[in-house]
Amino acid sequence: MGVDETAQSDKQWTDEEARALVHAIVADLAPSKRDPELTHRLVEDLGYHSLALLELAFALEDEFNLPTIDEQTARAIVTVVDVERHVLTTLQSLTAQPAL
Repeated sequence: MGVDETAQSDKQWTDEEARALVHAIVADLAPSKRDPELTHRLVEDLGYHSLALLELAFALEDEFNLPTIDEQTARAIVTVVDVERHVLTTLQSLTAQPAL
């Protein structure tokens, strides 16, 4: 693990910072290049296809040091706000766990 990766994994994200970064990642990777709104659907409104959705998942996992998302959870993420909720909920559960 490099220096940047170590620093990243220790970062404590505020909700505002996390939301802003999620929005930026979704916008950057959106095939349609529309400015995403919270209610936009990833597939229908922003043009995400299966490969783009995988790229989004990997980018979020890397940026926030999240565990790999399971298929059931991934299928429930439909809108931009769903992405935000997933990231925030996962970050909160990770910070609630005691360090080993």
